[in-house]
Amino acid sequence: MAPPDPRRPFKRPAFSDQQKRRDISLQRQAQNRRDAQHQARCLALTTMSLQNDSAATPDPQYEHSDPDFEIEPEAAVKDRDFDVREAASLRGREARRWFAKQLMLPEWMIDVPDRLNSDWYVCARPAGKRCFVVSSNGVTVSRLRNGGLLHRFPSALPNGARSNNSNRSGQSYCILDCIFHEADQTYYVIDMVCWAGMSMYECTTEFRFFWLNSKLAESGACTDPSPNHKYRFRTLVVYNCDQEGLKAAYTGPVSYLKDGLLFYNKHAHYESGNTPLVLVWKDENCSQYVLDTDSKGHIPDQQQVVLELLDDGRLATLDDPPVIFGCLDSDFIQKTGSQTGELLRFSINEGALYFKDGQLERADLNYLGKPNRARAFADSYSKVMFQYAARHSPLRIEHLLASIESSNHQETSTDADMLG
Repeated sequence: MAPPDPRRPFKRPAFSDQQKRRDISLQRQAQNRRDAQHQARCLALTTMSLQNDSAATPDPQYEHSDPDFEIEPEAAVKDRDFDVREAASLRGREARRWFAKQLMLPEWMIDVPDRLNSDWYVCARPAGKRCFVVSSNGVTVSRLRNGGLLHRFPSALPNGARSNNSNRSGQSYCILDCIFHEADQTYYVIDMVCWAGMSMYECTTEFRFFWLNSKLAESGACTDPSPNHKYRFRTLVVYNCDQEGLKAAYTGPVSYLKDGLLFYNKHAHYESGNTPLVLVWKDENCSQYVLDTDSKGHIPDQQQVVLELLDDGRLATLDDPPVIFGCLDSDFIQKTGSQTGELLRFSINEGALYFKDGQLERADLNYLGKPNRARAFADSYSKVMFQYAARHSPLRIEHLLASIESSNHQETSTDADMLG
């Protein structure tokens, strides 16, 4: 792979169209007319309806975990795109599959966004388990990204415990996007989807973060655990992504183990699935795991990727539309016993991603087997490209700072021209 242009080391034009997709996402959300309130209500109902799906009997003290939850293979249930009006009536594994698609998933930063210094927030991302937390009808439930149950417990969130739901209607519920940090048993809230029955889907990041910080503190959910409040909740310190804010997020002390940085576009709405309007970035100074590791915690010699097998043999990423990395012939599919919709793991031969006009043309893949059955998704294109760049020409903190400095210089020059 050719070295990056030293004059613009923070750009990745060879394999990135992230900026184009960011622009499209902002345009699409401006045209969005979905019933956001109904979307939030169906998500809450589906989350709570799953609490009885586990084979274990829920503890009367609310606590229940399901660490060995395994999502069913994709081929076992026909893939369906349920309308949110149908989702609340789903049960079992089918409901979990729907639920698993509801989180807003950040893309990996493979180029630096335009106007990073003015249009974006940045914060230190906690290490831990990504989950939805829903409080409703006097109980609080947290569910992992694959739909598996993490905890069922009382909380100080709206309608989140029997002790604080006596004056609330059944329509009063709360949905928070969190990361559970095991070391201090704390839910770090990274976004707000719904508060006391009011949907935040079509609110900008700027408004959601303001509402989150004010309402969560008022609720008492940030206080120490008690019999009626099992876990502590915390918000993150969020900075404007200027040079000072980026440095503070990158090097500043926090109460949790860092796992990279999160970048949020200030104008973005909360949308399900992958979005280029939220980005994650890592290096060895702010994350223990920059490169993916195997099941033993070792970095493999060759980059690995998990792809979904489509019905025509093509190997696709998580994205919509998916990016195709290759195609398997029918003999190989039959030999390995692979089925449509299954996830398959491959290694990428060194330097064996080939691009043409900024688009992936082909990849030299070696089949390794099937990933853990608990895994719900293939890798996204941005994750594969971030991992590829991290091994060959990583996007460094100096590149992000240089981009901000360049933007500041351009804005200063424009202001001077206008005054002249």
